[in-house]
Amino acid sequence: MRLVASDIDGTILGHDGKISDRTVRAFHAARDAGVELVFVTGRPPRWLHPLQDQLGHTGTVICSNGAVVWDLETDQLVSARTLSLDAVLEVRRVIKQLRPAALFAAETLTRFHLEPGFIENESSELLSEFTPAALADTLPGDDSVVKFLAIVREGTPDDFLAEVAPAVEHLAAATHSSPGVPMLELALPGVNKAVTLAEYAGTLGIGAEDVVAFGDMPNDIEMLRWAGHGYAMASGHPEAIRAAGQQAPHFDDDGVAQVLEARLASLGVRFP
Repeated sequence: MRLVASDIDGTILGHDGKISDRTVRAFHAARDAGVELVFVTGRPPRWLHPLQDQLGHTGTVICSNGAVVWDLETDQLVSARTLSLDAVLEVRRVIKQLRPAALFAAETLTRFHLEPGFIENESSELLSEFTPAALADTLPGDDSVVKFLAIVREGTPDDFLAEVAPAVEHLAAATHSSPGVPMLELALPGVNKAVTLAEYAGTLGIGAEDVVAFGDMPNDIEMLRWAGHGYAMASGHPEAIRAAGQQAPHFDDDGVAQVLEARLASLGVRFP
C-alpha cells in the first residue's frame, strides 16, 4: 500500500457534510506511515473544502471524474481535459431527442453554467451564486467545459445512463454518481477517474499493484478495476461492488477506516 486513492461523497463524506473522526484518524495514520494520499472525486475544485477543513489535506485532488487535477496547497490548476463547445451542444441535442424534458448544466474551469429549472430547489446553497440562463447564451466564449450534466425528473439514473451513453459515446463519456436522482455526468471521451489516477501514480513511480482505492458509485468503476486493491463500499451501487475486487464495510460503519486500520496494522502501525 504505497498510495491510497479515495472517492469522497458516499465513501468518506456523508450527507451531513461530515467525515467521521475515525476516518480522519485512519487517513492521518496512513499519511504518517508514509503512504501517499490522493482524493478522486466528481466534485469541482470549489467544493473541496471538506478535505481541507476536516482532513487537513493539502495535496493533489483529481476532480470532475478525472477531467481536472488540482493542487490544494497552491489552490491552482495542474491540468484539465475539456469538451469543445460544439461537442457539448451536440450532446445536448442528442439527449433532447431521447428525453425532451432533460435539462442541462456545464462545469467549466471558471464557473458553473445552468439552465433554468436544472435545480428544483433554487435556494441550493452550493449553487446559489450562479444565475440560471440558456447555455447557448452563456457558454460561447467559455471553452473550458470539464463536465457536462444532464438531468431528468423521471426514471432511474441507471436507466437514463443506459439510454444515453451509447447514443453519445462518440462525443462524450457518460457516467453517474447519484444514488437516486437521474443525473448524468459527461466528459471528454476516454476520461475517467482511472485514467488520471494511473497518470498521477505514474509520476510517483507507483504501479497499480501498490494502489488501494475506495469508491461507491458507477463513476468509480474504472478506478476500482484499475487499482491493485479496489474496495467498493458495501453501501455502494451494485455495479461498483461487482467491479471491485474487494468490499469495504458499509459507509455508516466507517468502512474505509476499517480497511485502512487493518492494512496499517499488518504493516506494524499501532492505533490508540
